Amino acid sequence: MIISTDNPAVQGWRYFNHSLYYISTEEKIWSESRQDCIKRGANLVIINSEEEQKFVDELRKISYSSLWIGLTDRDTEGVWKWVDGTALNTEYWYEGHPNVGQYENERCVFIFWVHNSLKSWYDVSCSHYMYHWICEKRLLS
Repeated sequence: MIISTDNPAVQGWRYFNHSLYYISTEEKIWSESRQDCIKRGANLVIINSEEEQKFVDELRKISYSSLWIGLTDRDTEGVWKWVDGTALNTEYWYEGHPNVGQYENERCVFIFWVHNSLKSWYDVSCSHYMYHWICEKRLLS
């Protein structure tokens, strides 16, 4: 049996609800993580539903790591937007986050391990921390 290296599964991508997802095997700062996704024809993940949050959290559990996602308030403090420019329409913030105004440079979001909770988003500095990341490639609009 011949398996094409163009097959997303061979390259480490996973399918869920009309998108492909890729978890990095290394750690980088947020902007470098985003650039890696763009090079792969994707972007940092945009979470649009509880089902997608659960799926991404399962991928995080598999990787045993915190993961950068495509949410930031880099343009305007406290105005959270996804990397495609869409406004935040669903939220899974960890208790006390985002802590807008408390720490001015916390502009990027990662998902971390929280026992039995979907609320796992945590805002931190985009350039002081290195995490794994998750890319999303939409197959259908």
